Amino acid sequence: MTNVTIIDYGLGNIQSIANMVKRVGGIAEIACSSRDIQKAQKLILPGVGAFDHGMNLLHKKNFIPVLKKKIVKDGIPILGICLGAQLFMSNSEEGKLKGLGWIEGNVRKFVFNNPQLLKVPHVGWNTIQIKKKCPLLTKMKNGSRFYFTHSYYIDVSSKEDVVATTEYGIEFVSIFNKDTLYGVQFHPEKSHVFGMALIKNFLTMT
Repeated sequence: MTNVTIIDYGLGNIQSIANMVKRVGGIAEIACSSRDIQKAQKLILPGVGAFDHGMNLLHKKNFIPVLKKKIVKDGIPILGICLGAQLFMSNSEEGKLKGLGWIEGNVRKFVFNNPQLLKVPHVGWNTIQIKKKCPLLTKMKNGSRFYFTHSYYIDVSSKEDVVATTEYGIEFVSIFNKDTLYGVQFHPEKSHVFGMALIKNFLTMT
């Protein structure tokens, strides 16, 4: 079985993700300290809430130095989920703090001319359009459905980092990948069969 360490920094559906990992045959460990992260083979950074709050909690827990070593220097795989994926970016229109900056890009707010037709936040099921091959999407096709809930979206600087996009008034990045960094704007732990497939792919990729 594959071990994956879920980073508990105070935000995110920790237990839901752990249950999903177990359902697909993995072993979920919860990292509550830097020491826990140091032992990790693969990492998941979840997140629900505001950008600055997430960054403040990572700083408060003193997780950033050990995460930088594990991700940037050691190159172990990490999957960011929703806010967790947004924190990989350089900055966000939601807050004033700098992001982790592991991938060049920004987090932008949905702004629509007709809010009666397209409400913010974007909540519910939506599909992806695959832009390039990625082990995260092994055996998945265009139109795979995932559960979203977000008011801000990821805008990566390089098209080479875009794995899949989703339409909601605009076309936005719903999955990205650079080196061993993977990010999804949706919640795989709430996405039933497609979410299970994605988590299983993350656990089994080499």
